[in-house]
Amino acid sequence: MYLCYLDESGTSDIPGNTSHFILAGLAIPADRWKDCDNAIFNLKKKWSLIDTEIHTAWLLRPYIEQTKITDFEKLNYKQRKSAVDTYRKQELYRLQKIGKTTYHRIKKNFRKTNDYVHLTLNERRTVISEFTEIIQSWGFARLFAECIDKVHFDPTRTNVTVDEQAFEQVVSRFEHFLQIISKSESDIVMGMLIHDNNETLAKKLTNLMQTFHKKGTLWTRIKNIIETPLFVDSQLTCMVQAADVCSYSLRRYLENGEEGFFNNIFDRADRKDNKVVGVRHFARDDCDCMICKQD
Repeated sequence: MYLCYLDESGTSDIPGNTSHFILAGLAIPADRWKDCDNAIFNLKKKWSLIDTEIHTAWLLRPYIEQTKITDFEKLNYKQRKSAVDTYRKQELYRLQKIGKTTYHRIKKNFRKTNDYVHLTLNERRTVISEFTEIIQSWGFARLFAECIDKVHFDPTRTNVTVDEQAFEQVVSRFEHFLQIISKSESDIVMGMLIHDNNETLAKKLTNLMQTFHKKGTLWTRIKNIIETPLFVDSQLTCMVQAADVCSYSLRRYLENGEEGFFNNIFDRADRKDNKVVGVRHFARDDCDCMICKQD
């Protein structure tokens, strides 16, 4: 049995505020789950992030208040947290007098980043770098992803939305992988999809998966993936956080050319005959990114 953990990066809206939408699935054998979970736990323990969700996009944002605290880097974790909390309280009191829109936006930013403020930006980058190195070391894991450049996506031609195409592609590739490895095993290898919980998305993807079970996808019949996706709280599930790291790393590479994190997780892309088949970049024909070069 393989467990495939799914998460996305970027918005599926067109145009939205990102040029790309990424859906990534990180699949591991079920009997290796404990090893993977322990590895992530130890990483979190090292950086005082136990019981904290690693949400890559929020963790890697610059926190301007850290630059306003004298000798911030010289403080210990407890002192840093206290100093940032004090600064943020003062800032929220000030913003209350300016306007509700700005106040609520900044308040949300503070809430989403509260668990990471004891780490400098360089330390937070190191956390994600070490996370991608852990994923890279999992030779048993396989990465599946659909990376859609929305500039070149026309829903009137495809008759599906961005997120629907991404889901169908990832499901199809995971299914193909399971069918191929089943040929070399004595028993059929089954798989299950596990997705970050979202009420609206859960209903949509559940209905899609039910259709795939009945009619197949555009590319394959569904024989080895069981059930509809299991939706879980990413705050409580480390492996969904690993999928988040993967989807973020793919998007930052495609949008900004950031290769560091990408190179580590791309090592885990599913391959056949040394050719990447698990990750696709839906883009212009002359795209020369590392994903398209291996098509």
